[in-house]
Amino acid sequence: MTRIGLLSDTHGLLDKRIFEHFKDVDEIWHAGDIGSEEVLRKLREFKPTRAVFGNMDSGDVRYSLDEFYRFRVEDVNVLMTHIGGYPGHYNPWLIPMFRKALENYDDPNHRIDLFVCGHSHILKVQYDSQFKFLTMNPGAAGKQGWQPCQTLLRFTIDGSQIKDLEVIELERK
Repeated sequence: MTRIGLLSDTHGLLDKRIFEHFKDVDEIWHAGDIGSEEVLRKLREFKPTRAVFGNMDSGDVRYSLDEFYRFRVEDVNVLMTHIGGYPGHYNPWLIPMFRKALENYDDPNHRIDLFVCGHSHILKVQYDSQFKFLTMNPGAAGKQGWQPCQTLLRFTIDGSQIKDLEVIELERK
């Protein structure tokens, strides 16, 4: 069983409350627009952290991370990128990758079980029945943008199951 803390769009702000909410997770995933190498360093010092760069990231952040990150946690294949979209409204450059994964769905090394993205600042968790994977966008953990509160996700991967999903809302101070 692996407990995950998922965030995105910190834009250089690492709210101290994130550490409290993620104290019991095994890994942190950051879906881009990190904002500074310092934010990434603090997350990595706290917990093992997987991340992708976002469109607003520059310098060391952009050069130290990939735009697309495919990895496996237990029996769940994950694809993470910053600008992704959601079922029926994906960015066009992702569709060939999704089709290829669907064609190889029976091969656990090629399919996608969980698609993670950020960018929109809109928290959304939705199953895509066309491509047969769960999509997660944790919204925005930073204060840049129009969103009324900062949001994070916390969940568990247990074998091939994604469960115990929690939405965390942080009041903007």
